[in-house]
Amino acid sequence: MKNAQTLVKYLLWPGLMLVTAGLVVGVLNGWTLVAVTLLVIGLMLMVASIAAGDFNVFSTYFWQRRSTQAGTNAAVSVFSVLLILALVNFLGARYDSRVDLTEGQLLTLSPASQEVVEDLEQPVNVLIFSPAPDPTDQQLLDNYRRFNRDLTYEYIDPYSQPQLAQELGVETGGEVFLQTANPDPTASGDRTLLVQRTNPQERLSERQLTNKLAQLSQEDIAVAYFLQGHGEYAIDGSQAGLFEAANRLQGENFTVSPLNLAETGDIPDDADVIIIAGPREKLFDSEVIKIRDYLEQGGSLFVLIDPQVETGLEVMLSQWGVVPEETIVIDTSGGGQLVGLGPAAPLVTDYGDHPITEAFNQGRSFFPVARPLQIREVSNVEETPLLFTNQNSHAQTIAEGADITVDEEKAPEGPFALGVALTRPAVVDVDDVLSEESAGEESTNEEPAAAEEDSASEEDSASEAPVAEAPADTEELEALEADLAEEETVDSADTVGDRESRMVVIGNSSFATDGLFDQQLNGDVFLNSVSWLSQIDSPTLSIRPKEATNRRLNMTVQQQILLMLLALVIFPLMGLVGAGALWAKRR
Repeated sequence: MKNAQTLVKYLLWPGLMLVTAGLVVGVLNGWTLVAVTLLVIGLMLMVASIAAGDFNVFSTYFWQRRSTQAGTNAAVSVFSVLLILALVNFLGARYDSRVDLTEGQLLTLSPASQEVVEDLEQPVNVLIFSPAPDPTDQQLLDNYRRFNRDLTYEYIDPYSQPQLAQELGVETGGEVFLQTANPDPTASGDRTLLVQRTNPQERLSERQLTNKLAQLSQEDIAVAYFLQGHGEYAIDGSQAGLFEAANRLQGENFTVSPLNLAETGDIPDDADVIIIAGPREKLFDSEVIKIRDYLEQGGSLFVLIDPQVETGLEVMLSQWGVVPEETIVIDTSGGGQLVGLGPAAPLVTDYGDHPITEAFNQGRSFFPVARPLQIREVSNVEETPLLFTNQNSHAQTIAEGADITVDEEKAPEGPFALGVALTRPAVVDVDDVLSEESAGEESTNEEPAAAEEDSASEEDSASEAPVAEAPADTEELEALEADLAEEETVDSADTVGDRESRMVVIGNSSFATDGLFDQQLNGDVFLNSVSWLSQIDSPTLSIRPKEATNRRLNMTVQQQILLMLLALVIFPLMGLVGAGALWAKRR
């Protein structure tokens, strides 16, 4: 009996182990039957051990013993430390915060990404079809989850789950998809989008993922037309031009198409943005009038004009308060040379306070052979300069066909404005409004209405026929535009609700061409301008991918040999000689 009592006394330790296991299982996996069973059995063993043992826990002498006090203090201390650690881990998991000390904030989402993921309207799941997780991609996705727990991600082996891969049209491993909470594609508001195809050399991109997240909640798709037919840059990749820019716009949920007004005759009704990029020939006067009318009725225009080019848009731009100068900007600060640019490619680090440039900070963009813009105040037009050269720049006139020579002796005249964003309320002719209202009030007398429509169409064709015969003559176009401006009085025009006309003018077009588009902030200037001009709610933003600063040292062969001798021969010998001299001195 005494031996059995002695054995029961040692059940205290198994009881403690079972109680600890029950608490751990209950906290981590919930209070299931297993957790409760372990906890109850452990408590029963502890109670039996205390009852059978000669501990005298209910006597005063037991609690007054020094060993009991020391053990109690140790137990309380251990419990306090464990409680503090648990609270610290709980608060750290619930309210996590960290400081990114990397140069360029490589481990932190951009403000645009944070805003997009915080504004998600429904749970989103990121599906990565890859057999093995990639730590870099996981870190990026965890960064997104820090701002919204409704975004989840999972890795799927396309070989073990071929049916799901076939449903989503997975072609190769590494494809990444976004999927809303309801996998049913017929459900309202549920979508599945391909983000990108990753590979060991190209991992998941923050820019691509954020753009696709923005598209999930974006119902309207903006349409951007690139004007063609006057020597503008091509967008189809047939020659060097704006192929990269057009592809990036398509990747950001824009519909991109060329527009030749000589063939279509009119600007399409679905045009959200018209882009005129680097025309080399003058536009027809009829084309200028169509563009002007489109702009005044709430359209958006993006104009990129180069030096020594007369586009035919000068009068219209002047009416908006923009006059391109017949000079080029020479940057003598030396900043351009640091990134391999000449003085004729001004480096811009100063930007205006505008949604297009608000996230640029002191980032760099450059504009090879750019013309400055004169910006003046015009009634009812709000202008915001976007791009400024530095103070150590001056304007220089170049002769047609001559090489660019830099006048180092010319005094600085900067800064110059290379870009400007303009807005003004949209207007529409009252006659058009009345005709639309009368069309809505149809009566039984349809024949007179048809006759009126036929006569109106004949008058329109008669008035438009002689306009598109020849290219715009400067004096005739100026007179025509002056007459049209005089007719735009309060009696013949009215505002169109909250719709506004927008225009962005930049005195250079080559900054966004193939090869330069992804350099510095050049692509962001282009994409953010088009996004702002589209006037679509919650437009997809351009996010510049973060890049680690190149800190590598490029050494010649002689420098490498010298470094090797210093590290392997000279410095070790100097150490040995110094140690030997010290030893001899002490001896």
